[in-house]
Amino acid sequence: MRVLAAMSGGVDSAVAAARAVDAGHDVVGVHLALSRAGGTLRTGSRGCCTIEDALDARRAADLLGIPFYVWDFSERFRDDVIDDFISEYRAGRTPNPCMRCNEKIKFAALLERALQLGFDAVCTGHYATLVDGPEGRELHRASDEAKDQSYVLGVLTADQLAHTYFPLGTTPSKAVVRAEAAERGLTVAQKPDSHDICFIPDGDTRGWLAEKVGAEQGDVVDREGSVVGRHEGAHAFTVGQRRGLQLGVPAADGKPRFVLEVRPVSNTVVVGPKEALATAEISGERHSWAGRAPADGVFACDVQIRAHADPVPARASVRDGSITVVPETPFDGVAPGQTAVLYDGTRVIGQFTIARTVSAVPQSA
Repeated sequence: MRVLAAMSGGVDSAVAAARAVDAGHDVVGVHLALSRAGGTLRTGSRGCCTIEDALDARRAADLLGIPFYVWDFSERFRDDVIDDFISEYRAGRTPNPCMRCNEKIKFAALLERALQLGFDAVCTGHYATLVDGPEGRELHRASDEAKDQSYVLGVLTADQLAHTYFPLGTTPSKAVVRAEAAERGLTVAQKPDSHDICFIPDGDTRGWLAEKVGAEQGDVVDREGSVVGRHEGAHAFTVGQRRGLQLGVPAADGKPRFVLEVRPVSNTVVVGPKEALATAEISGERHSWAGRAPADGVFACDVQIRAHADPVPARASVRDGSITVVPETPFDGVAPGQTAVLYDGTRVIGQFTIARTVSAVPQSA
């Protein structure tokens, strides 16, 4: 195949590109410049897509003997990822920018350009497995459960999967990838993994949002609507949060309280007991299927609501394009804006953005 290898400057994408070369494919490396004002240097393991990362990617490509380019996707990234992140927080939801980046940038904008240029597939260093099933290509979990990234790839469609290549999917562990990188002489062999949100490299999400969204004081209320504190900006709170609430009125039972809901219209944060975070039902929008769409009706599946959460057995109902999921045991601390990925065993069925949640604990409880 003619393969376009997306090279972030990290060890995973470098080894993935190397394996594509070893497999005999015609490989070209590309680094995506996602920021017009990218930092020159990383700080530890924070951020990515810096000038340093671009140079690391180029050095890896040179060692592999493949052509290398840097493509400026900063405007598309700003529109589809950063602006979406801001608008979701303004609406009181909790977005996942990595999902949007995979959906809109790496496997939409990048893949679209790759196909236009005559490439057969885009190769990345994601840990996930592709299986050619009876109804087309399927997306499955990686062999290494600790590194599995099928959740953040759940936004991929059947057409995108048909032109995707994940050489690391069957690798037993990240240690094996680092050892292979060192053996190949790749300078990124021991480079720290990227964490946090790439466009907020200092990790201060609250401060960054305050600057973008604006901080306005408001009330913190309990489930009955009684004011129990004040906040400096509702955008700084997420469902399930316990620390930093600064409540002036203690709970009657003396137990800690957690954020249950963020109401942007009234600039109000709702808090309550931990048990009130239990969620008996979720429903959603912006759905997609990693293969043939399931027929309208009810089917059994496993549902994962965070990148590192355990999957929960559930019943999903699809009717007229709407999706509702009822777990066998309640989810814990679900927030609108999160992504729910549906699985059949190790296979990804599809995903949706959570728009509505139903508490498992009545308000009077």
